[in-house]
Amino acid sequence: MFKKSTQKTPKQAPDQFWKVLIVDDEPEVHTITKVALNEFEFDEKGLTLLSAYSGNEAKSMIEAHPDIALIYLDVVMESDDAGLIFVKYLREELKNKFVRIVLRTGQPGQAPERKVIVNYDINDYKEKTDFDSTKLFTTTLAGLRAYRDIMEVEAARKSLDRYRLGLEEVINASASLFEIRSLQKFARGLLDQIACILHLDQDTLLVRSNRWTVAESHSGFEVMAGTGNFSDATAALPQKVSALLTKASQAHTSIFENDQFVGYFPTKSGKVNLIYLDGVDALDELDKRMIQVFSSNVTIAFDNLYLDREIFDTQVEIIDTLGDVVESRSKETAYHVKRVSHLSRLLGRLAGLSENDVDVLFMSAPMHDVGKVAIPDRVLLKPGKLDADEWEIMKTHAEIGQHIFSKSHRPVLQAAAIVAGQHHEKFDGSGYPNGLKGEDIHIYGRIVALVDVFDALIHKRCYKKAWPLDKVIAELKTQEGKHFDPKLLNLFLDNMKAVMTIVEAYPD
Repeated sequence: MFKKSTQKTPKQAPDQFWKVLIVDDEPEVHTITKVALNEFEFDEKGLTLLSAYSGNEAKSMIEAHPDIALIYLDVVMESDDAGLIFVKYLREELKNKFVRIVLRTGQPGQAPERKVIVNYDINDYKEKTDFDSTKLFTTTLAGLRAYRDIMEVEAARKSLDRYRLGLEEVINASASLFEIRSLQKFARGLLDQIACILHLDQDTLLVRSNRWTVAESHSGFEVMAGTGNFSDATAALPQKVSALLTKASQAHTSIFENDQFVGYFPTKSGKVNLIYLDGVDALDELDKRMIQVFSSNVTIAFDNLYLDREIFDTQVEIIDTLGDVVESRSKETAYHVKRVSHLSRLLGRLAGLSENDVDVLFMSAPMHDVGKVAIPDRVLLKPGKLDADEWEIMKTHAEIGQHIFSKSHRPVLQAAAIVAGQHHEKFDGSGYPNGLKGEDIHIYGRIVALVDVFDALIHKRCYKKAWPLDKVIAELKTQEGKHFDPKLLNLFLDNMKAVMTIVEAYPD
């Protein structure tokens, strides 16, 4: 059974007490310790004295109160080494290296001082017979002072780590031109950067404070990233938050109000981005000046990110248009390239590709048949079956497409070269132009090969009618391990509802 001290203490917030745990199987030891430390105060904080009467009780108590600063520990309790077993559990299993431990024993022969200090992570050693109230006071003061200093160093380390991680998020977000989620990554990193500058503790912040990155849109405010209570980006903004965001937006400036902060970041593109933090402690003038300087740099960063996004969107549109030109010349279905792009992205995600790889595949997939621009009309537009010579001419479109993009060093165009050159390779090695087999075929080529055939079968062509879905699925299954990668095929067929949603979204 655990007992909390019943001594009277001033009414203070929980974080205004130092927690001290007494672990001893003798009740009078607890009583004497509590009486001796009744008026103890250090750094304007009193004590909360907790009691455990065995090593097992001590384990439960430290698990319930991981912020205990100091432990007075007996060795001999339910067993001759119960205290030492607890120390090993605390340091090695719980990985708690912060709490200060004072071994207080009435049987020094059971735990010789030199042996204990050398073999266990114990900070002080006292014999009960030689431990009066004065030594109890000075030992407690020294232990709490050491704990305070260690925790300050740890807080500084965490703050530095958080700053570094936040900076990495910002750098990674702005470094990748083709990463669709770069704005969201930048926003998450920005939250950590702001929190660090404001001297906020991350763990506490996640529990009691709320942080948002929002973008102003015509319909209101769009949440880009959030933590704590606001990690759900789909949740509605509380009225007090919307009011403060609106106030900053109308005033065209950052706002510090009570325990809240709104950072205002306008961009040259006309967009306005805002940071919201709740639970901000009192800030001095230096903190506020640092925030204003940081805000200026953030505005420039947002401008660059929006410019990158504009370039990205422009490239997507150009590639889609070029794909449409190719399909129009071959008189294929109007939305074939769009469906291939979206289906490729779906399958790429199902296959576990990174979001960056999925985005690159999405942009390059429309280029799979770009080589057809060099195929003569008499072959490309022939309504009937091609003869052997015509078929050899048609097959050259894969090599031509690969050659068109092969000299580029841009990731998307390099991917387009792969897609164009490999989307007619077959898993069993019987495809063209190079007879690649299995995983020697790039996953981009294997994915586009599957979705291209699926879309061609399920839609009308100049040389065939559209096939019903059940017939298409049956045909794909016959090509498992032959034309198509079995793993990709099964993923595709298992997610047919999502596949058909895409097909229905882009009808001919």
